[in-house]
Amino acid sequence: MRFINLAGYKFVRLDGLPELRAGFKECCGSLGLKGTILLSPEGINVFVAGSEAAVTRFKAFVHADSRFAGLRFKKSVSASQPFKRMLVKIKREIITLRVTGVDPAAQRAPGITAAELKRWLDDGRELVLLDTRNAFEVATGTFRNAIHLDLKSFGDFPRAADRLDESLKSRTIVAFCTGGIRCEKAAPLLIQKGFRSVFQLEGGILQYFEECGDAHFQGRCFVFDQRTALDGNLNPQPTDAQ
Repeated sequence: MRFINLAGYKFVRLDGLPELRAGFKECCGSLGLKGTILLSPEGINVFVAGSEAAVTRFKAFVHADSRFAGLRFKKSVSASQPFKRMLVKIKREIITLRVTGVDPAAQRAPGITAAELKRWLDDGRELVLLDTRNAFEVATGTFRNAIHLDLKSFGDFPRAADRLDESLKSRTIVAFCTGGIRCEKAAPLLIQKGFRSVFQLEGGILQYFEECGDAHFQGRCFVFDQRTALDGNLNPQPTDAQ
């Protein structure tokens, strides 16, 4: 049996979180899905895996709620179930930043598609690639010549961003992460801090792999499940540590 892995998120104002959590738990339990769903007043973050039929029904369930109508899922395949259990949690944030005034649901930074970023890199366009992930993820793989902030956790990003060279404030920056959720918070924060030309990579590295393979990328993309890392074809690959 092959397992379909879905990853997706959306920043949208949510209320009635206990009832929403109960609905997701019932749906995922009935479909035999495993993974993690995070719910908060700022939105939803989803990582689930199951059979093709189960994830198809799950997507229909999600999109039946008008608040999630525009939620796009990234899909990959694995030979085994990458999650041990199904968790649906209510959190303060779907990705922890601990900064007030950053609200992607109301105001997000400009996005750049995977195909457009590849064209920029193919053409040698002047830009700075900023990896917003943790240092151990960067060590597994990142875009060539990308810079990073040696983060232990994403919550350290606001303070670490203050250490970026002032000269970068006048340059074009493309912030990226695994699936897009971290740079969707990091990019508007950089704009608040005076960086004048900041883009976020739509769908993150995983969307880039899906559309462009590993062009301009070195190594593999770390993922937070039992697959550990994915190559440019979204196939599971062991890390050097394994």
